[in-house]
Amino acid sequence: MVDIAEPVAARPARRFRFLLDRPDVLGAVFVAPAILYVLLLVGVPFLLAVYYSVSAYTIYDPSWRFVGLTNFAQVLRNPVFIETLGNTFLFTFASQLLGLILGKFGALLLLRPFPGRRIVRALIILPWAVPIALASVAWEWMFDSLYSVINWTLIAAGIIERSNAPNWLGNPHLAMLCVVVVNAWRFFPFAIVIFLAGITAVPQDVIDAATVDGAGFWRRNYQIIIPMTLPIVAVGLIFGIVFTFTDLSVVYLLTNGGPVNATSVLGFQGFQVGIVSGDVAHGAAISLFMLPVLLLVVAGMLRFIRRREI
Repeated sequence: MVDIAEPVAARPARRFRFLLDRPDVLGAVFVAPAILYVLLLVGVPFLLAVYYSVSAYTIYDPSWRFVGLTNFAQVLRNPVFIETLGNTFLFTFASQLLGLILGKFGALLLLRPFPGRRIVRALIILPWAVPIALASVAWEWMFDSLYSVINWTLIAAGIIERSNAPNWLGNPHLAMLCVVVVNAWRFFPFAIVIFLAGITAVPQDVIDAATVDGAGFWRRNYQIIIPMTLPIVAVGLIFGIVFTFTDLSVVYLLTNGGPVNATSVLGFQGFQVGIVSGDVAHGAAISLFMLPVLLLVVAGMLRFIRRREI
């Protein structure tokens, strides 16, 4: 009896092991947690945002009532939203451009051998790894109207006078410059990693051949290295644009959208209207305006990457 039962009991285990040996089944098993994560933490909130954006739902009147696209029309007629939309584009693309420039030169420096290069490579990741809440405290101190270390340095160097010291977070134009600089500071370690990966992937034979042909540093950089690293940089730029366009942490912690909505971005305004003010319907409508913009940007970048690969 034991000899007959043993093969029968072993068959399910063998069949299960055979299924896991199939690449399509094993791939589905590995991808399933990521798909579940996206569905629960991205898909469900997105559907809820759509659900609330076509209603008159507020925390003071929680009864759901369909209003169609009225919320979107009212948001578009609001001049504060138009200003916020412009601020979002300026904040996103200015900080990404500055971060890419810093990342490119940082990567070129880190590729050269010098004493302590490993330590510098480790320290350069700190802006990306340090929690933004902690970093914002330091930046807020540096931009403080009374105790700004930047103003103290400029005054000590004789560049400005104490009476003309700039109020970094109190002036609308300077406040936007501050949040752009802080976000670029957060992004440039990521840009350095991207450029390091792209530059090291360029065949050394190509660079050596260009050097033999008389190409200098700038010509090698702009005619060989940058064109060959553009697909990798474009992928990193997609992530940077998406994360920055939807981010509100820098603005919320540093300026709280001020002064006079000069640094307010879509994520921050959606939070203020939908959560702080309790107007969930209009807050959801404001947040959903980010979707078509990001879809167009990502589609354009992916098309550019595909054309470069071809």
